[in-house]
Amino acid sequence: MAADPLDPLRRSLGRLPNARRRLLRAFQPTAAGGLRPEGAGAIPLLNLASNDYLGLSSHPRLQEAACAAIASGGVGAGASRLVCGSRPVHSELETRLAAWLGRERVLLFPSGFQANIAAVAALADRHSLVLADRLIHHSLLVGVQASGAQLRRFPHNDLAALDRLLGEARASSAERRLVVLSESLFSMEGSSPDLPALSALCQQHSALLLIDEAHALGVLGPGGRGLAHGLEGVHLVSGTFGKAFGSGGAFLATGDLLGDWLLQRSGAFRYSTALAPPLAAAALAALDLLEETPDLGSKLLERAERWRTSLAAADWPLVAGQGPILPLLVGEDDRALDLQRHLETEGLLSVAIRPPTVPAGTARLRLVLCRDLPPGTLEQLLEALARWR
Repeated sequence: MAADPLDPLRRSLGRLPNARRRLLRAFQPTAAGGLRPEGAGAIPLLNLASNDYLGLSSHPRLQEAACAAIASGGVGAGASRLVCGSRPVHSELETRLAAWLGRERVLLFPSGFQANIAAVAALADRHSLVLADRLIHHSLLVGVQASGAQLRRFPHNDLAALDRLLGEARASSAERRLVVLSESLFSMEGSSPDLPALSALCQQHSALLLIDEAHALGVLGPGGRGLAHGLEGVHLVSGTFGKAFGSGGAFLATGDLLGDWLLQRSGAFRYSTALAPPLAAAALAALDLLEETPDLGSKLLERAERWRTSLAAADWPLVAGQGPILPLLVGEDDRALDLQRHLETEGLLSVAIRPPTVPAGTARLRLVLCRDLPPGTLEQLLEALARWR
């Protein structure tokens, strides 16, 4: 009798430690940026885990825009953009985003994961060498695999190491396509590279540069336009609407040549149903708000700096950064889970991040500061952390 073809998966799951098993939990949003876990007797929690940095997902203007799109054209687009799925709201959002970001072309995608795969595939092929920051998002690594390119990784934000690798690669081949991948705000670290120096380095070595701005847009850079805004040498920017924009979906922003290449050659764009029009309409409403109140992100950064200073004063080691992501490094998986459970008893939600999302031995709680957290949240957090210790 033939062996069960699922046995390798069964054995692999059996070896997974309990502290690294993932569980799905459902939450019901409540007032003042809170969440109530599903289940009898569950208490509402202040949300320190969301990427809704500016609290726009519940903004009345985004809700009204999404509802109006549903009323006028239904929920889904019904087809890919190249068949009959394009709607006026898609074109308007792409045009407005391109102008806001100072780019010639924007294309929308249903998800950030998909956009990143498309971005890498547009820049690299099996003859290319991709040099990637060791902590880049998994979606970018999947994109490298799909492209067939050779991959080399450099230590996190270590531009001297990248310079050496680029120099070696260019010395061995003057014509080989070199592609560099990084992020403007790393989602599990809260850290950022020196983007002007990174861009200059890529120009020096004739390398293409892709920057994932998913967690920076709306918060960092002039008017929330991201840290790559206005930089020469950044060939492609990926961004999402599911974070500071409070909606869903993603985009790639680039020049005319790469934009046309994506339109003509990207399977990830060609063979996907278009971004749901209500999500595009909500993202457009979020862009309106960002243009009307360009200091939304800067005000959040001021508050985040107060949090960083207070946590450092309480002897919590923090990664250097300037954004609203503040990871508390606790080391082992069990300790991170224990701290997560403790904070929930104190009315705070912050999820333990464990390998393989982060390297072994660096499990953490990823604190995220959002604009709609009520006053006194920092004091509540500091008292809860002190009791855990």
